[in-house]
Amino acid sequence: MNPTVIKSYRSLISKQRKIVEQRIRKVFAKRKPRSLYEPSAYLLESGGKRLRPLLVLLSAKAVGAKFSTAYNAAVAVELLHNFTLVHDDIMDNADKRRGRSTLHKKYDVNTAILAGDSLLSIAYEYLLKDCNGNAKNILASFTNGLVEVCEGQSLDKEFELRNNVSLNKYLDMIRKKTAVMAEMCCSIGAQIGGGTKAEINALETYGRNIGIAFQIQDDLLDIIADEAEFGKVVGGDLIEGKKTFLFIKAFEQAKGEDKKVLFEMILNKGIKRHQVDQYKEIYTRLGILDEAKKSIFHYSDIAVNSLKRLSKNEDREILKWIAYSLVDRIR
Repeated sequence: MNPTVIKSYRSLISKQRKIVEQRIRKVFAKRKPRSLYEPSAYLLESGGKRLRPLLVLLSAKAVGAKFSTAYNAAVAVELLHNFTLVHDDIMDNADKRRGRSTLHKKYDVNTAILAGDSLLSIAYEYLLKDCNGNAKNILASFTNGLVEVCEGQSLDKEFELRNNVSLNKYLDMIRKKTAVMAEMCCSIGAQIGGGTKAEINALETYGRNIGIAFQIQDDLLDIIADEAEFGKVVGGDLIEGKKTFLFIKAFEQAKGEDKKVLFEMILNKGIKRHQVDQYKEIYTRLGILDEAKKSIFHYSDIAVNSLKRLSKNEDREILKWIAYSLVDRIR
């Protein structure tokens, strides 16, 4: 892609991200009691890529609307996303999130739960501000996204207790836990922007598939990334006993001693850090790393191909650039 075009995309994304950040900072500024809203604000101060708000805005633009029609909805999805992170961190007993103390560690569990509830409540408050005449469908999409995220998280916890998880079951879980949020963001952006049914469906397909690709990439990076760059312990999923895309594929294909070694992770609900290289060697020998890369690009291609139903080439191209930028670290 032309470097000048990429530069313009980055500039546009940067500008819209700054606008979203400014609006997020104002959400809790004047609310009381501070015992509730200071912890909520603390969580949002940790930043992040703000990918979900950007998907809302770009989807609204892709169906012919102005960014300004969806700024409140963009804030709403970021509040919803952070609500899910608060609860994830409590369930995982995580100490850190984006390099900072998690909410329940900085304050306490009760404060974190209540702050998470406030994020969800105010997310609906902000979403309603952009629902002009189409509130029922937009709220239904938003609510269904939340329901499926909860289902996905429940399945993820359930899988930790099961000895065997099929790849199809795993893909269904990540579709709900991770991909449905991106799908929902694209959907409500397109709906707020007044998109046609075909445009809304196209953007939903785009969001769902970049979400799946992103999660499989996260599974892959867990084993191949540079630890300093990745920001997490390499092999952390194996250490925690998580049945990821890579582990499930390897377990399905392995035989003999390899199968026995992999089964030990299930029995012991995880491995020791010094064993990570042994598992990586099994993955490499079985071709699992390559299979994961193929799957990532398969879902990314599905996402990009769905954009053909959008009318403007400019909108198709920036969404295509985002899709492939998300998975660029594995090339």
